[in-house]
Amino acid sequence: MNAEIIGVGSELLLGQIANTNAQFLSKQLASLGVNVYYHTVVGDNPKRLETAIEAAKERADLLVFTGGLGPTKDDLTKETVAKSLGRSLVSHEESLSSIKDYFVKTKRVMTPNNEKQALVVEGSDVLLNDHGMAPGMYIEADGKTYIMLPGPPKEMKPMFENYAKSHILDRLGVKDQIISRVLRFFAIGESQLETEIEDLLEAQSNPTIAPLAGDGEVTLRLTAKHETEEGALALLKEIEDKIQERVGEYFYGYDQTTLFSEALKKLGEKNWTLASAESLTGGLFSERMTSISGSGEHMRGSIVTYHDNIKEHVLGVDTDVLQKHGAISEQCARQMAEKIKEKFNTSVGISFTGVAGPNTAEGHPVGHVFVGLAIEGKETVVHELNLQGTREGIRKRTVNYGAYYLLKEDSEL
Repeated sequence: MNAEIIGVGSELLLGQIANTNAQFLSKQLASLGVNVYYHTVVGDNPKRLETAIEAAKERADLLVFTGGLGPTKDDLTKETVAKSLGRSLVSHEESLSSIKDYFVKTKRVMTPNNEKQALVVEGSDVLLNDHGMAPGMYIEADGKTYIMLPGPPKEMKPMFENYAKSHILDRLGVKDQIISRVLRFFAIGESQLETEIEDLLEAQSNPTIAPLAGDGEVTLRLTAKHETEEGALALLKEIEDKIQERVGEYFYGYDQTTLFSEALKKLGEKNWTLASAESLTGGLFSERMTSISGSGEHMRGSIVTYHDNIKEHVLGVDTDVLQKHGAISEQCARQMAEKIKEKFNTSVGISFTGVAGPNTAEGHPVGHVFVGLAIEGKETVVHELNLQGTREGIRKRTVNYGAYYLLKEDSEL
């Protein structure tokens, strides 16, 4: 089955919102074995949408629409699809009842145009909207399959996962269990990772392996099919074991986790407390760490030591270190980590000093960074990095490395 995803809404064309729905649906359809060959975006114009539908019918078996199911005059998706199929719109009573109940519960006046949201294409299988008002639709007609989903991601995603996906599997005649797992890696480039598992990528069939690079890390999406869940999980384990054997030193977590979430888990497992001293990162590490619920149990605080005077007189870095080695040095990073740990009486102190750019500093090139890690009962370790990219990118990658080093503190890096 080949698919085309059609996003409907002028706000997409104007750049007011990003088309994240297409990204989500492409991943979901790929995991089901459906090829997505085209993404189309159309404004709130019925003639242009008609043209897009006719083009999609020529090149796709499955047409997936997002957006244009709401109550306003510019919500035209189901009207236009119905016209293309030569069908009428009818009211779906269950959805209409749900919409009326919503207005009663919220003590708001229901305007007549809201009834439009309960209209569906005649003969369609209705996809209930558990997180909004407008229902979705699934239609098979003339050898083509049409799926209409709402635009808001909080409505679209659960509707697809809970209702539309099963229809697609039935259409494909797939009775197997399809299970996916995402492996997350850091401190290894996409090309290096692919080289390490090149033979596995070339031989893949079931499970499939899909690499994806982004924001300084690499992920591998593993997808297995089997008639039983246990069988699919066994296939996933077999291929994951082979991957972990080769590049496991860079692995840090599964699915939607982050480096900071995993680092926080590590602090919990060790019953450690943490404080940070930040120069080039300007508090970004502590911001990322404290954005996670529950971080207050372990994250004690942070000092932004941007100027050398603060490093010396507030944090307590030795004057000799700053004069002999400079603020951008292994020696300074070491003392920064140790002093913040001492000052906040924590189990761990982490430090960041270096050059974010755009200009060099103290004779060091842009991207030359030191990350210090002082852990109670252990010798302080300083990691030296040479990063590339923009000022913002270097700062982000620096704190990511900090979380990674904290997470991997008991392994050989």
